[in-house]
Amino acid sequence: MSLWFSHPLFLPSLVVVVTILLWASSLLPEFITALLFFTVAMVAKIAPPDVIFGGFASSAFWLVFSGFVLGVAIRKTGLADRAARALSSRLTESWPLMVSSVVLLSYALAFVMPSNMGRIALLMPVVAAMAKRAGILDGTRAWFGLALAVGFGTFQLSATILPANVPNLVMSGAAEGSYGIHLNYLPYLLLHTPVLGWLKGGLLIALICWLFPGKPHLPRELTPPEPMSRDEKRLAWMLGVVLVMWVSESWHGIGPAWTGLAAAVITLLPRVGFINGEEFSAGVNIRTCIYVAGILGLASVVTQTGIGDAVGEALLQVMPLDPEKPFTSFLALTGITTALNFIMTANGVPALYTSLAQSFSEATHFPLLSVIMIQVLGYSTPLLPYQASPIVVAMALGRVPARAGMLLCLVLAVMTYLVLLPLDYAWFNLLGKL
Repeated sequence: MSLWFSHPLFLPSLVVVVTILLWASSLLPEFITALLFFTVAMVAKIAPPDVIFGGFASSAFWLVFSGFVLGVAIRKTGLADRAARALSSRLTESWPLMVSSVVLLSYALAFVMPSNMGRIALLMPVVAAMAKRAGILDGTRAWFGLALAVGFGTFQLSATILPANVPNLVMSGAAEGSYGIHLNYLPYLLLHTPVLGWLKGGLLIALICWLFPGKPHLPRELTPPEPMSRDEKRLAWMLGVVLVMWVSESWHGIGPAWTGLAAAVITLLPRVGFINGEEFSAGVNIRTCIYVAGILGLASVVTQTGIGDAVGEALLQVMPLDPEKPFTSFLALTGITTALNFIMTANGVPALYTSLAQSFSEATHFPLLSVIMIQVLGYSTPLLPYQASPIVVAMALGRVPARAGMLLCLVLAVMTYLVLLPLDYAWFNLLGKL
């Protein structure tokens, strides 16, 4: 026992495990757990400060922040209500149609907009306004379902589109850096879209309709919409420029986070912007920003201290990887990704898993590229919301209680592993990947 206490990974592992348990159990508000993690990690000196607080320097943190600012402006100017008016007249005839429309809109936007956080920031005000017009009130189970449709549709389904998801980009970079493998857009889309896009999207819609029932009504248009105000036009033009910059990132090299931050700064400028200091304080959820920084910092600590490598090697020894049992090996590799998701979260899993992919390939006799691709099902199916920061942000924007998010996470994960995993294995086989 004394050897355990003296092991260099004991204290970092203890801090990481307690933090994860607090987030998973919601015993404390998420942002307080994040602050507690920062405090204990610094006092115990388990990693350098630039690692512990690295989340504040990450692009994901600033995408969350700028997304909140732009969301406030979209709601204040009336642009969200105008977009909702255009959508609600056609998409609120029934609850399944409304949920399907939100999920499909979240998925479709991923083809033209690379940032999960940016998509959620743009969609949530529009969906909220559409729900209000259809009689779906804040704080009801139906509203929780729509907010979760934005978060889950944005994160989980976008995993099938190579540049639309941060874990995908991490995996792509790790595969190229470690093995010289360059992932291509169309083959990646073909491999993952039928099962993890279309079928999973249908499963998500069915589960939301079942777990979060609602009865929308068609809005009665008593008055025609007013012409767009000057502020609406200015904001629409600015958002158009932001969208073009996001889509064309590969040409100009400016990351989506910094484009979003520039737009947020313009939004806040006196006499030029759209919101004042009081509206900023009321509308920007700093609690969620701290929570996201905590998640990203935790993943960095796991990588920096060697916890991730130790866990990965341990899993390699105990998981049933057998070339004579390909389905069992497929299941085991997905299980490894799921286990890593608990300690590294979705953004950190691909870096570690991909570095171990050669060993997995030798143990299973699967092609190396296929081993790398198998992880997508695992990291795109979180068991708990904290494992995917876009879902956390969507829940915060929609004021969705942790219990509702955890319920959908768990039920969707169980159904994914029971129904979609065998289908994914069959699809890999049909394409000759195993």
